[in-house]
Amino acid sequence: MKRRKFITLIGGAAAAWPLAARAQQPAMPVIGYLNFGSPESDTPRLTGLRRGLNESGYVEGRNFVIEYRWAGNQVDRLPALAADLVQLRVAVIVAAGSLPALAAKAATTTIPIVFLVGADPTQLGLVASLNRPGGNLTGQNVFNAELGAKGLALLHELVPSTATIGFLMNPNNPLFELTTRDVLAAAPVLGLKVQILKASTDREIDAAFVSLVQSRTGALLVGGDPFFNNRIERLIELAARHAIPTMYLFREFVVAGGLISYGTSLIEQYRQVGLYTGRILKGEKPADLPVIQATKLELVINLKTAKALGLQIPDRLLALADEVIE
Repeated sequence: MKRRKFITLIGGAAAAWPLAARAQQPAMPVIGYLNFGSPESDTPRLTGLRRGLNESGYVEGRNFVIEYRWAGNQVDRLPALAADLVQLRVAVIVAAGSLPALAAKAATTTIPIVFLVGADPTQLGLVASLNRPGGNLTGQNVFNAELGAKGLALLHELVPSTATIGFLMNPNNPLFELTTRDVLAAAPVLGLKVQILKASTDREIDAAFVSLVQSRTGALLVGGDPFFNNRIERLIELAARHAIPTMYLFREFVVAGGLISYGTSLIEQYRQVGLYTGRILKGEKPADLPVIQATKLELVINLKTAKALGLQIPDRLLALADEVIE
């Protein structure tokens, strides 16, 4: 063989080796992320999701990527966004909230789905049972629906002179009827009246606070809803402006300046979802992973906000508090 031809053959083979090696490398898994809100409001919670994935050995951009889909607080966009993720053939879909989870479930029966919801997922029709979900879904339940009555009792203890407490809830939430019914049932036992306030838009949130002021309602309980979780700063600002003691369900509200919360941490729940997502990427099946029930419920109080409202926090509540922000 002539020397020039030999060198050409060797050079061509050497150039082909990296291509062959790359072709043999497994494709980087893609996670689909479906959320009702917006990128701006979701940023803090996504740190929890990434933390859980990191603990499972997955680092975004290094050995997996995420295709994000936000509905911009428009419920009717969720089905199309879920269908888009299915067309991309993502490895798993993370559905943050009841409505995204239901949209994802309707879009696929084969792609694994990890959800984060605020009520019994069997009642929502997401899984067959908590211990053995079956199908292609599993995830986390943060007990939002059941916490309304407890939040009402704690708020009453904080402002015992208040005869009427407002309850703000999104009427588009699948849990609206259940949560509202529980709060209304708990009110007479505490000697309270409840003013039901509905909001699914920014304008309706503003109108709800105007209604509170006009009716001289002395305090407010904010229900658990993805839309409200995407409006943390707005809700806190309105509560401060109108000097209305307000109870929330998630710690993040109080850290941002809210008065008091009883429930879980959104960031921690997202971390748990990240851990489950990592397990599925490693080959486990959703049908075999029990739905996680949030067990760590925390009472968090912001003393700086209480002082601004002229409130003296009862000693018993301070003693019960898991965290006091000063």
